[in-house]
Amino acid sequence: MRGAYWATAGLAAMVTAAAAQGETLRDALIKTYATNPTIMAQRAQLRSLDEGVAIARAGRRPTISGTAGVNQNLLRTGGGGGRNLSAGLEIGYPIFEGGRTRNRIGAANERVLAGRAALRATEGDVFTDAVAAYMDVIRDRMVVSLNRNQVSVLQTNLQATRDRFELGDLTRTDVAQSEARLALARSTLATAEGRLRGSEETYRRVIGELPEDLEPPPPLPPLPRTAEEAVDIALANNSDLVSIAAQIRAAGRDVSVIEADRLPTISGTGSGGYTNYLGTADDQFGGTGNRNSTTNSAVGISARIPLYQGGAVGARVRQAQALQSQLLERGVETERFVVASTRAAFASYQAALQAIASNEVAVAANTLALEGTRAEQTVGTRNVLDVLNAEQELLNSQVALVTARRDAYVAGFALLNAMGRAEADDLNLDGGALYDPLANYQRVNRRWSDWADDPDPVPVSTRTVSGPAANTPVTDRRE
Repeated sequence: MRGAYWATAGLAAMVTAAAAQGETLRDALIKTYATNPTIMAQRAQLRSLDEGVAIARAGRRPTISGTAGVNQNLLRTGGGGGRNLSAGLEIGYPIFEGGRTRNRIGAANERVLAGRAALRATEGDVFTDAVAAYMDVIRDRMVVSLNRNQVSVLQTNLQATRDRFELGDLTRTDVAQSEARLALARSTLATAEGRLRGSEETYRRVIGELPEDLEPPPPLPPLPRTAEEAVDIALANNSDLVSIAAQIRAAGRDVSVIEADRLPTISGTGSGGYTNYLGTADDQFGGTGNRNSTTNSAVGISARIPLYQGGAVGARVRQAQALQSQLLERGVETERFVVASTRAAFASYQAALQAIASNEVAVAANTLALEGTRAEQTVGTRNVLDVLNAEQELLNSQVALVTARRDAYVAGFALLNAMGRAEADDLNLDGGALYDPLANYQRVNRRWSDWADDPDPVPVSTRTVSGPAANTPVTDRRE
């Protein structure tokens, strides 16, 4: 399902559309993928889950510890004192643990799969936010432009109305109506400009920098013709469903890990020691000719057989089963959410398409009506208020059309996201190599060394502050 032709081909066409003079949607998505802190944080979360596999694998490996010490006897009954230098080595190796380590490794691997799916879901959600931010800026810039044009038109109308009032062709009421409509237009323009500033800041928050000149987005790929088809695709591909399914399997493994506490454990042991009495062996043990140093070594097998643990194991098993039950319910919740989101996005997309068609008719009709009203005003069959109303109706329909086009595109992309078709692999981004979660897993999951640390982490995502605050590391902030 993931490789369905219509989705892959359509999205590839969307993101490889030829760039024009300004910034394209593809450019914005590449920046988002490379610098968005939400995506960066989810990648770090996945790397921490990778380490869970290495931690679980350590349960199959031997443990080695050493001891060393220097002792000085300060008081000895019967006279004489002594001192010694001792060193020892102990080795333990697990032979049988009732499947505990095997299930821990299995649970850790399932959580890695869940984390990879969560990363893909995060990419889709952030890309959807980026598309919405991109389209919001385009919409709000167009709305501001329409309102500025309306203010300019009303200023010209007001001046013409005042001139005709001076000539006695119009009344003071006509002038007042023109003044009121201009004041209202200026208020609407100020509101639109404020909304635009908010949209630009949202763009910077999601994508990492303020928008430049934005090109119109490329067409969306073909979308399902029915809500049922969209839901079927979503149920097969949505990454949130993949993630919760892996978490449920991991929870089942956790139950098995705790159940192993009821079974015996068998370990192989080995130890060795060395003691040097530092020339005081005769003083400590009496007589002469005592050896000044001794060594010892031993190997063996030890078994631990739990007989009764106060009911703790049963409580922990029930607790793990309750957590598994919680995840099972969350799986149903997630499925409901995916179905509802898919149907809602499909309905919003269809409604926006209908709104586009209706508003295109309204714009054409209102344009013709305004021209006719102005012509009729010149011959005296229409008054100033009629012209003002016609101009406002045209503006309203133009704003509604711009808004409907934005809504259709955002709803369409949200539908792609709900169907699991808006992730980095689907978008065919070519701004550099895609992040490979498998690379880190292969790097760390079988490491043996206790000293194989990574460098201290630093932020990868870009910051959006400037001035002195930009030079202050995030970790140095004070409440």
